[in-house]
Amino acid sequence: MTVHCKLNRGAGCALGPSGSLALLLAMLAGVQGCDAQPQPWPLWEAYTARFLDDQGRIIDRTAGDRTTSEGQAYALFFALVDNDKPKFEKLLRWTELNLAGGDLTARLPAWDWGRTSSGEWKIRDDNPASDADLWLAYTLLEAGRLWHDPRYENLGKLMAVHIAKEEVALVPGCGTALIPGPHGFHPDEQTYILNPSYMPLPVLAYFAKTMPEGPWGEILQTLPQLLEAQAGHGFAMDWVSASPAGVHAAAAPSEPTAGKQEPQPAGSYDAIRVYLWLGIADAGTPGQRDLVGQVSGMAAYMKTAVTPPAEVDAQGAVLHGGGPVGFSAAVAPYLMAAGMKAQAKLQQDRLVASQDPGTGLYGHPGEYYDQNLALFSTGWSEQRYRFDRDGRLHLKWK
Repeated sequence: MTVHCKLNRGAGCALGPSGSLALLLAMLAGVQGCDAQPQPWPLWEAYTARFLDDQGRIIDRTAGDRTTSEGQAYALFFALVDNDKPKFEKLLRWTELNLAGGDLTARLPAWDWGRTSSGEWKIRDDNPASDADLWLAYTLLEAGRLWHDPRYENLGKLMAVHIAKEEVALVPGCGTALIPGPHGFHPDEQTYILNPSYMPLPVLAYFAKTMPEGPWGEILQTLPQLLEAQAGHGFAMDWVSASPAGVHAAAAPSEPTAGKQEPQPAGSYDAIRVYLWLGIADAGTPGQRDLVGQVSGMAAYMKTAVTPPAEVDAQGAVLHGGGPVGFSAAVAPYLMAAGMKAQAKLQQDRLVASQDPGTGLYGHPGEYYDQNLALFSTGWSEQRYRFDRDGRLHLKWK
């Protein structure tokens, strides 16, 4: 909850021989008489009313009421932005108890928790997800700094060490990269399946600055190569294959299912975050301008389109137009970074026009993923938070 304290300008101040003392007394009286004036974050309040339960679990109601480590990590970040320590502590406690066996110092959280085929509610896939882990470690470190709580800071450092050991690999022909999880993304000795949206520029810049002994600077240097999979069309891809043969768009890793069409490479629900992360990064962050230029296909498309595409193929052809409202939220900061203020305003207008006055959420109905994208985007555009060039968080309430 944001609190502003303003000087009581009605306090009298006599100037003269004792003018300085009178002024000081007036200032003190004004501060002591100050009323705490909270500035709530309506979207965060609407989001928690819909998706956060009393235990501290974020519920994805569009996916069988499951919970993911990503959802928990994002919510922890938003709670910090809102200076909402009670919710932060509740979210962290549920995450540790249910996704990390009660001890986040010892293991990274499982990514998927939900109802099993037997009707039990528990971990369904204990493989961690590195994007969630990265956001969680970052948020804990910044919570420790901003709230002056060494417990959070030390936990964030430990998580970062676990990530570096378990979710970072030297990819042949590519360089050091963050792999999506410890298992399932290394189909052969020379090949890794990677997700560019798992590597947010401001977060990587932060770790490179604050933990220079780690692999983070090397990962930053690899990031431009991972965006080469656009092959000239300039759209980010959901998944890429990296090997000595180069970086190419890849299908999402999945178990083969009888009777279903083989998945094809695309840029859609994962890739939309690439534009978002680049847009909310500080313009002074090393590499930011060049990376924005590498995904210029989206900027070119948005010069004439009203809405972002929902899906593009590996050649940059739009397979499905009319992306959901969360996509508009995600590309708005990116369009600002690309110098396209009018197009960014159009996407922000679409977001405002889609708000449901009954729920306070965006879209009809207010989809879980759309709200997450909108919280990142509107929190940034409303200047509730900013990253500096080294990824440090600057918050309105601090």
